[in-house]
Amino acid sequence: MDIKLTAPIKKEDAVKLHSGDYVYISGTIYSARDAAHKRMYEAMEKGEPLPFDIKDNVVYYLGPTPAKEGQVIGSAGPTTASRMDKYTPMLLDNGLTGMIGKGKRSKDVIDAIIRNKAVYFAAVGGAGALLSKCIKKSEVIAYDDLGTEAIRKMEVEDFPTIVVIDSEGNNLYETAVEEFVKKSCYSQ
Repeated sequence: MDIKLTAPIKKEDAVKLHSGDYVYISGTIYSARDAAHKRMYEAMEKGEPLPFDIKDNVVYYLGPTPAKEGQVIGSAGPTTASRMDKYTPMLLDNGLTGMIGKGKRSKDVIDAIIRNKAVYFAAVGGAGALLSKCIKKSEVIAYDDLGTEAIRKMEVEDFPTIVVIDSEGNNLYETAVEEFVKKSCYSQ
């Protein structure tokens, strides 16, 4: 099913999504990778404020290439999500609703997704140049010293994703493999 959503994403909208849904996100999302996640995690442990309000927001695991002249942002492909798994449950427990990345998630992250009625989206790896065309504005808002890993506030339009793990813990990476095996020569 193709769904259009506006970010930030409320929990009541996140729970309507199902593993395998194609979702086109418009609105405001934020980028953050490993180093930024570590800093946000440390800030939360100290009771310090985060650089943006994470409640109902979406974080895209992204470290874009430099923008060429006339571009808003350079190539903007997803980063492997498991690199953020150590920090993700705390972010989800503090209100984060969505994450965009690629690859599998740990059991702790899946449990936190279920507990917090959140969602994990995947973007197509290797399509960074195409994905960057959906980013209409981009500005560094925190941790500028991290370079490409700085936190960015981005305005996106019809950013293409697929729900990998929904708020009930249904995991496309598991169900897709099962379906493939059933329909392939491997089932014989």
